[in-house]
Amino acid sequence: MDVKSVAQSKYFDRTFGFDAVKVLPGEYFYTGQKLMITTLLGSCVAACIRDRVRGIGGMNHFLLPGNSADSDSPVSESMRYGSYAMEVLINDLLKAGARRENLEAKVFGGGNVLPGMTSINVGARNARFVLNYLKTDNIPVLVEDLLDIYPRKVCFFPHDGKVMVRKLKQSVDSTIITRESEYQRSLKTRIEKQPVSGDIDLF
Repeated sequence: MDVKSVAQSKYFDRTFGFDAVKVLPGEYFYTGQKLMITTLLGSCVAACIRDRVRGIGGMNHFLLPGNSADSDSPVSESMRYGSYAMEVLINDLLKAGARRENLEAKVFGGGNVLPGMTSINVGARNARFVLNYLKTDNIPVLVEDLLDIYPRKVCFFPHDGKVMVRKLKQSVDSTIITRESEYQRSLKTRIEKQPVSGDIDLF
């Protein structure tokens, strides 16, 4: 089952003066060009991964579906789904010319922002998963900005590795909640039907 899609939302960002690509929940994007990749995160996490030598990098945006008792087990459907989300990005980076030994990561998100999801720690499970995955895959995490109670806007510049993060502290963006809630529901439905096999801070 194709559970990830390459982001198609491209535009020119006047603030930064860059061509940009917006990554929505369930999408990813990678490039070797001088582009900005951006996303809005609530409980979801984004891994910004790049080849530090060749400047090829990308970002994904995913959420672990399900809240069963075994959802943190390495063999659970939830973990398999998260693993697949990471593998798609990393494999495409390698196909584009990145070398595994040069990969490095910066990870963001996992905020406690979805109404009614506090008790099952959706954001915390996503944050724990992405760190464990990268550790197991021997990809160093240079920066992590995870958890807390705020949504984040993340802007990643793969060519030089810079990431700018704005925590949206004034109010929880209803668009983020709507997108992530719909995304979570769609993931649960997909797994039930067909399991997967496989302030601005500068970082």
